[in-house]
Amino acid sequence: MNGDPVDTDLARTWVQAIAAAVDQHKDHLTQLDSAIGDADHGTNMQRGFSAAVTALADYEPDTVGAVLVKTGTTLISTVGGASGPLYGGAFRAIGKALDAPTAPTQQFAAALAAGLASIEKLGAASPGDKTMIDAYAPALAAFQEQADTGADLAAAAVAAADAAEEGMRATTPMQARKGRASYLGARSIGHQDPGATSTALVFRALAETLGVK
Repeated sequence: MNGDPVDTDLARTWVQAIAAAVDQHKDHLTQLDSAIGDADHGTNMQRGFSAAVTALADYEPDTVGAVLVKTGTTLISTVGGASGPLYGGAFRAIGKALDAPTAPTQQFAAALAAGLASIEKLGAASPGDKTMIDAYAPALAAFQEQADTGADLAAAAVAAADAAEEGMRATTPMQARKGRASYLGARSIGHQDPGATSTALVFRALAETLGVK
């Protein structure tokens, strides 16, 4: 499976894997968010991805993108706070870039780049602002680097997941410059960003879906 392109079944499995990971880590996400946010990130993410799994259950898509656009649309309508539009917009952007029955590594990399662009535009944030971008940007760079060397999807996804987790941990010493956490000023230092943490879960779920743990 590792060298195969992403198809509609794999895309659906990825969303299911994200939902399972969010379910497992819901309390941790909420704990992180209680320190520098509204203490609802875990609950919101669980509700959104659970709804996405339900929405996809009887859905028969023709393209990889259709799975992810439907996921994004569901997230926008069910996730509260800033996470709904950010994650929902990202999945819709990824999906719109994958208008084919299967997606090879380079095409998937380009789609992930479209997802990041969506987040950057909506959130008006940059790397270093202590947001989900601090996990997403290094994940995308690692994925693209692997894709450029001809690596298969699984290898690219593992590199992306590792980079996302490294980026997630790197948010701890940062001072938040965007979002709810920015109101805390220097008091946001020393806390890992919940959005970067959930983003790392998304990329790790992709790596596991593609067959490498």
